[in-house]
Amino acid sequence: MANSKNALTKTLYYLRHGPRFNRGHSEESVRDRDWEQLYRGRWQHDRVVRSTHGVNCTGSCSWLVHVKDGIVTWETQATDYPSLGEEFPEYEPRGCPRGASYSWYLYNPGRIKFPYVRAELWQLWQEAKARTGNPLEAWRHITADPESRRRYQSVRGKGGWVRASWPEVTELIAAAVLDTVRHWGPDRVVGFSPIPAMSPVSYAGGARFLSLLGGVVLSFYDWYADLPPASPQIWGEQTDVPESADWYNATYFIIWGTNLPMTRTPDAHFLAEARYRGTKVVAVSPDYAEYVKFADCWLAARPGTDAALALAMAHVILREFYVDHPTPYFLDYARRFTDLPFLVTLRPQGDHWVADRFLTARDLGRTGATDAFKPLIWDERTDRPQAPLGTLGHRWETPGQWRLEASSETGDPLEVRLSLLDENAPTRRVRFPYFGGGSSETLEREVPIREVRLGEVTWVVTTVYDLLLAHLGIDRGLGGQYPQGYHDLFPYTPAWQEAITGVKAEDAIRVAREFADNAARTHGRSMIALGAGTNHWYHSDLIYRSIIALVLLTGSQGVNGGGWAHYVGQEKVRPLEGWSTVAFALDWLRPPRQMNGTSFFYFATDQFRYEERPLAPLSVPWGGRYAGMHPADMNALAVRLGWLPFYPQWGRNPLEVVKEARAAGCTSDAEVVEWIARRLVDGAIPWAVEHPDDPANFPRVLFVWRSNLLGSSGKGHEYFLKHLLGASGHPGADPARSWQPEAVEVSPE
Repeated sequence: MANSKNALTKTLYYLRHGPRFNRGHSEESVRDRDWEQLYRGRWQHDRVVRSTHGVNCTGSCSWLVHVKDGIVTWETQATDYPSLGEEFPEYEPRGCPRGASYSWYLYNPGRIKFPYVRAELWQLWQEAKARTGNPLEAWRHITADPESRRRYQSVRGKGGWVRASWPEVTELIAAAVLDTVRHWGPDRVVGFSPIPAMSPVSYAGGARFLSLLGGVVLSFYDWYADLPPASPQIWGEQTDVPESADWYNATYFIIWGTNLPMTRTPDAHFLAEARYRGTKVVAVSPDYAEYVKFADCWLAARPGTDAALALAMAHVILREFYVDHPTPYFLDYARRFTDLPFLVTLRPQGDHWVADRFLTARDLGRTGATDAFKPLIWDERTDRPQAPLGTLGHRWETPGQWRLEASSETGDPLEVRLSLLDENAPTRRVRFPYFGGGSSETLEREVPIREVRLGEVTWVVTTVYDLLLAHLGIDRGLGGQYPQGYHDLFPYTPAWQEAITGVKAEDAIRVAREFADNAARTHGRSMIALGAGTNHWYHSDLIYRSIIALVLLTGSQGVNGGGWAHYVGQEKVRPLEGWSTVAFALDWLRPPRQMNGTSFFYFATDQFRYEERPLAPLSVPWGGRYAGMHPADMNALAVRLGWLPFYPQWGRNPLEVVKEARAAGCTSDAEVVEWIARRLVDGAIPWAVEHPDDPANFPRVLFVWRSNLLGSSGKGHEYFLKHLLGASGHPGADPARSWQPEAVEVSPE
């Protein structure tokens, strides 16, 4: 150590004084090379191990980690990725500066290495344990006393941590958990942690503990607005998108709200390389983000207005490539792979009609268990509705039958009709809601229809395609309110979107035309890269669906080099089934208690009592079952009907409820379930969601790991502080003047 210090001293002296070091200022020669050992020592290592960084970029880059004496010294990118072929760029180099410097993070002096407890709580705990001699009784003594509870809760967020030992802290946590289970129920113990892709083993450890305990595992994507809900809404899966290398196959690439060089750093080179082969790149971004520098065209849409731009582009594509100059590839794709040809029922509403629901096989008198889930198309060959193979109902009827086919259930070929419009087609005037004016308005357009009779019942139907054309204002010579051209300031035209987004109408027209023309020429190699940028805006699912409609209308989804590519890129969880079994203790019990975080925090932070305006202006003008219903009442209705898991589930400890059922003579699980159901109906067992401010329904223990819940994930920080933590929160709204629910009880503050 002394030699190293000497060498460092000499090196610093030489760097400071330069040549004078060799002119009598030292007996040693400047040619002494001992100082170089410092540099060599910095890069010395005992072994090299393969690893990656379990962070939430989903890059999963392969790194060579150099280790010395058990300490990570430095890292280099692995260079042995499998080749993608001679005519394709390689995955490597794969990594980013954040990964290269990750070892610095490991040994950062700011990292917490010991457990800490808030000083007020620690003092109360020590005093209560000394008084009772029992950890469980000590925790009960602290939390049952309002003054003690207020004492440690009120100082949350104000520092004051003291260091403790792991045995002491685990005892405190165990006492809190066991006391909660015993007095309130295991579903008052809750856990929140971000995406498992960021260290799956750590996530699984906490989730398994909660699941075995009977606690509640909260969802993560929905609360920090990361998952695009449009994807499961459309396809029933998470984000099954191409891996990043497929960007290179695209010949027209729109980057829409995803900052690829920043969030997909290891893969951004595929985008740069695609440009060298002639791919045109369009960026949609309100600011000059990093990815805009890759673009040939920049559409600077105002934040949160993306749906207007996408709908105007769809207007252009439908006008030019479906109606004026029908594109065979697009029409064939729409019939085979989209819901555009499926039949939708219309119902009368005053002197107009409104779209209702899909016509299904059950509507034709069939009584099979899955017939209500088999939507119908109009078969040109038989001139009547038919159920094509591969719809939702077939998934549960025939194993492996989960592919839409242009053939009937009897095996006969179908000639799928996309539109019901012909020379003799009758029409109905349909009313469409329009919410762009600040309050709900309506648009009235004629659509072609067919009548389907079954006994005394007559169904009036049209296709999704016919409704879409009418809704977006594509005039086909039918009656109603239609724009006269692209520059008519009418809903869904390019001029209409310019007033909303700030993007020039001519730019929107040009990009839509180029995107579709490229897809027509290449059979679908037009791609849109989406990201979580739009997810933080109200109704983001509709923004996403508007954008995804563009790749469906152009036959691009499911094509190499086409479709939508969400920022998660190549994230594919190969061991999902085995991992899920471990993480959620499925080897011990099914199903685990899982709940959407949005509903949980909406009630646990009392944000439901601060709603500022009724939802009536956001409802269709002709009303409906849910028109003007408070969001809290909607949640409560969904819970009562079994649509939405919610915890705590009941206003009583579920362990005690089951004990009562057993005492009442129930011997089997089925009898217990029936006994509980009867008491839920008659009100003997209350729903917790209807009484969120009852102390019996508070979450009592909240585990947060791998997450900065308050700093980055929580929505409504001041409500978290005041109502969830009991700290000094300052909500800006006044509950006394806010919109209050009816079915959900609101207690005075």
